[in-house]
Amino acid sequence: MKRILFVVAILTGLTVSAQENEQLSLKEAINFALKNKAEAIKANLEVKNSELKISEVRASALPQINANGDLTYNPILQQSAIDFGGVTQIITMGQPWQSTASVSLNQQLFNLAVFTGLKAAKTTREFYQINADLTNEQVIEKVANSYYEVYKTKSQLKTTELNLANTSRVRDVIADLHRNGLAKKIDLDRTNVTLNNVKSTHLQLINSLQLQENALKYLIGMDINTTINLPESTFEITANAFSTDGDFTDNRTEIKLLEKQTELLELNKKATRAEGLPSLSLKASYGYLGIGEEFPWFQSYPGAYWSDYSAIGLNLNIPIFNGGVVRSKTKQAQIQIDMLEADKKDTQLALDLDFKNAVAQINNSLIAVNTQKENVTLAKEVLSNIENNYKNGLSSLTDLLDAETSYTDAQNNLTNALLSYKLAEIQLIKSKGELKSLN
Repeated sequence: MKRILFVVAILTGLTVSAQENEQLSLKEAINFALKNKAEAIKANLEVKNSELKISEVRASALPQINANGDLTYNPILQQSAIDFGGVTQIITMGQPWQSTASVSLNQQLFNLAVFTGLKAAKTTREFYQINADLTNEQVIEKVANSYYEVYKTKSQLKTTELNLANTSRVRDVIADLHRNGLAKKIDLDRTNVTLNNVKSTHLQLINSLQLQENALKYLIGMDINTTINLPESTFEITANAFSTDGDFTDNRTEIKLLEKQTELLELNKKATRAEGLPSLSLKASYGYLGIGEEFPWFQSYPGAYWSDYSAIGLNLNIPIFNGGVVRSKTKQAQIQIDMLEADKKDTQLALDLDFKNAVAQINNSLIAVNTQKENVTLAKEVLSNIENNYKNGLSSLTDLLDAETSYTDAQNNLTNALLSYKLAEIQLIKSKGELKSLN
């Protein structure tokens, strides 16, 4: 039994270790967010809710059937005076008990407002679908930006760990030289100060990384206690964003949403105008009337008299004068359309600006990345040469510490340049309306 438990423990440990080491790619993070983040879930629920709204509006165009029942007891019956050949007689009208049971039907035959409302409901569904797409794109953008921020900090942490190892090694060399009387104590103290500063930076980056990972987990709707790891290829420069030929404005979800809003406002204007048009409906009813001196339980009950009745007719409503209400409301609807058209033009200008800026930014970022790569190579060579010179007494400790700082700064500058490139890449993909390609 102990051996079995031991084997199970080992297998469980391997499973946990595999889960902890599982890498989370950007695509996986985005897909996880689109399934679990509240904004994306609510946007999809809005689409489902629009289907119910269509059913609601469609119901007004379908036959309306209602059943009605009524029971009345008249303790005092109304009397009426009737003249019969010059003689006035008082006659009691009705019976103490009266009961009715009927079924009525009403069907719209022509009502432009109702039929326009049905078209508007279908357009509303399309509007919510586009709005859901826009929400998903916003989620993708936030997740991608947060994802790259995490990777930037992880890269800086890796650089700091290398710097910490290198500084510790130099400190050990100087400490050994000091013990042999070949180095000054002040050199050892300065190296220890530098080492402590690097350790402090290392701890700060660990804390910052924890906060950023938690923020990323929140953005994608993941349990905060879940361990995530990012693949090493996250900061690779890809070519999928460099196609800048053509007009991408029409691909933007923001424009599609405004166009669908325009359709809705046009339908609203049409429905408003329809309020001043005639409407025609069919109505029909069938029922039973029971009266008597006793409670009319059913048709064969003594003292109760039952008879059926029915009616079929048309109801025509022709608006003649409403004080100009419809005309005013129609003009207001047109003003809303004009205002939205102005917003659409302004949005197109803003999107064109975003595209031009994104192209310029990604080109500048590429230049910065290439420059920083060269700086890292040069700083590494300088550090290696000065370290050798210091061991041979040809360089001072200050030169060595400055070279280490320059190398670390060059690596961090390269990381920042890569982050700027990836953020610019997101903005360029967004300006082309292709954010969905990231998931």
